[in-house]
Amino acid sequence: MKDSFFRSMTWLHTWVGLLVCWLLYLIFFAGTLSFFRDEVSLWNQPEIHHIPPQSNRIAAQTQQIISGFEYLNGQASQAPSWRITLPEPRVNYLTYGYAKPKEPGQRRSRFIDTQLDPNTMQPLPPFRDTKGGNFFYRLHFDLHYIDVLTARWIVCFASLFMLIALISGVVIHKRIFKDMFTFRGNKGSRSWLDAHNLSSVLALPFHLMITYTGLITLIFMLFPYPALTSYDNGMRDFFNDVTPRNTLTNSTTDAAPMVNVKRILDQLYTKWPNADIRRVQVSNPNTAAATITLLVSPGKALRDQTPRLIFSGASGELIAQTDEELSTAKAVYETLNSVHTGRLAEPLLRWLYFLGGIAGCAMIASGCIMWAKRLRERMKKNAQPSFGLKLVEALNLATLMGLPLATCAFFIANRVLSPQLAGRANKEVLVFFLTWLAVAVIALIKRDRTQWRIMAAINGVACLALPIVNALTTQGNIVSYLINKQWALFSFDALFMLCAMVFFIQTEKLRTAKQQLKPKQTMRNSLQEQK
Repeated sequence: MKDSFFRSMTWLHTWVGLLVCWLLYLIFFAGTLSFFRDEVSLWNQPEIHHIPPQSNRIAAQTQQIISGFEYLNGQASQAPSWRITLPEPRVNYLTYGYAKPKEPGQRRSRFIDTQLDPNTMQPLPPFRDTKGGNFFYRLHFDLHYIDVLTARWIVCFASLFMLIALISGVVIHKRIFKDMFTFRGNKGSRSWLDAHNLSSVLALPFHLMITYTGLITLIFMLFPYPALTSYDNGMRDFFNDVTPRNTLTNSTTDAAPMVNVKRILDQLYTKWPNADIRRVQVSNPNTAAATITLLVSPGKALRDQTPRLIFSGASGELIAQTDEELSTAKAVYETLNSVHTGRLAEPLLRWLYFLGGIAGCAMIASGCIMWAKRLRERMKKNAQPSFGLKLVEALNLATLMGLPLATCAFFIANRVLSPQLAGRANKEVLVFFLTWLAVAVIALIKRDRTQWRIMAAINGVACLALPIVNALTTQGNIVSYLINKQWALFSFDALFMLCAMVFFIQTEKLRTAKQQLKPKQTMRNSLQEQK
């Protein structure tokens, strides 16, 4: 009975992991980059690299908001909405924007934004059109070209498989602590098993946390029924109850003067003296139905939804706000969401999140390769590989080597494509997917050790080329970033140089490695040893 149970768990662990491993690698890869999405967006906008951080950022917010209201009232007094996005520790510019009226068939209004240097309050040159870090953030749960709802269901099922694989992996590994210190090099599939165990065990708490909380972030999509039965308008009313957004002060749209925004800010600071305002949103400005929403940073609180106050734009009266004291259920949900996104993380904790994500990628990659290696070692001499084995090997090469190369191509395109190119942001994304597609086609044609070595070398060249292309096309480089203490930009270039080194080392190891002899014991025996 005991042997049967562990054999069943091993089978379950193998197949729930293998069936979705390449999708999980994409989710982990893009999600890991998303922990630094603001820094990625900063690197993608070289026009703002020269802006120094504000020394009095919070103290300057009142005047920036007042100036924003004056600017927007002069530029677009009849616009459907305004927004003022204030500088943050990781976003060093100020934005005033207003919405254009919707065109027929348009889902959302298009915003016209003006970016300013918060130190001088002077307009900045037009930004290049790029999705920046938001591309990877949306990719890890929206999968880009797929319908959003369909993509999120796919990601949820993959995450559920991941959670099952993690739990079954813990069950079948009795030597879980010994595996933290075991690595046998140059042993074929055994080495990959050790790498899989090591990357799994070292970051196991992170893997469990990030997978489970990822499911929680989409829990209301998976189980909407309580909200659908409790609210007349279903999820819309539910979310508006939890976080007020669509609050009407007056059903009429007659013209009415806006209240002095200083009066509203005084109410905010009376209520929250140390408030760090992130954004100001104005709906239906200069009408009786106008509302002014202030979104405030939650700071280090375990809260994912931004606290907000909603005022009448005509009278200045406070009409709605998020709960200051959360119920137990809300507190648990907000905590799990904030732990997943890592928005509360300071730099050190953010790097730990990043390293945990890298460990997750290594765990998935080593599992993919181990499965294919094991089948290769079991094959008889001169036997032809099955279609399933060839497909797995092709997907391994396409995913594990294609995604890093596509990422390099995305960033190089950001520097090479003309800033005036129409639809430029979508062109960068297209370069990403075309590069990935090219690697996939190559993998389907040929996927042997030589091909892995060539792709590793190409990845190394691409990673090394990225800081060089950046230095040739902008006014900054890794040396100037170090001298000027621009740590985000320095870390970006340094990280790609480190990746280049890793790929070149891999290239050399693949060149000098000898074909492994078939081991005397199969992988099944190796797994049984762990039990």
